[in-house]
Amino acid sequence: MVYELRIYHCVPGRLPALLDRFNSITLKLWEKHGIKQAGFWTVLVGSSNQDLYYLLAWDSMADREKKWNAFAADPEWLTARAKTEESGQIVASVENLFLAPTAFSSVK
Repeated sequence: MVYELRIYHCVPGRLPALLDRFNSITLKLWEKHGIKQAGFWTVLVGSSNQDLYYLLAWDSMADREKKWNAFAADPEWLTARAKTEESGQIVASVENLFLAPTAFSSVK
């Protein structure tokens, strides 16, 4: 199992729009493409409360490439994303890291 940690740094004030987009659009499309989320978090105490952290669970890097590329090219996603950004950009930047569980991790 490979986990992908994605961190979205929002344009100031646009985190609610990002959360709404995930809740009402993105998660349904991920389900369509077989993308499994392992959790979402916002920052309660930290350097920025305009960030969204989430984990995706992949069977392998090849699984990730196939499913993520299909999602990213999905015309329904491209249309929906553009519509949600009609009043301005939501995400300023994205970080992503691929994580492999250690032998002693409770998550495998």
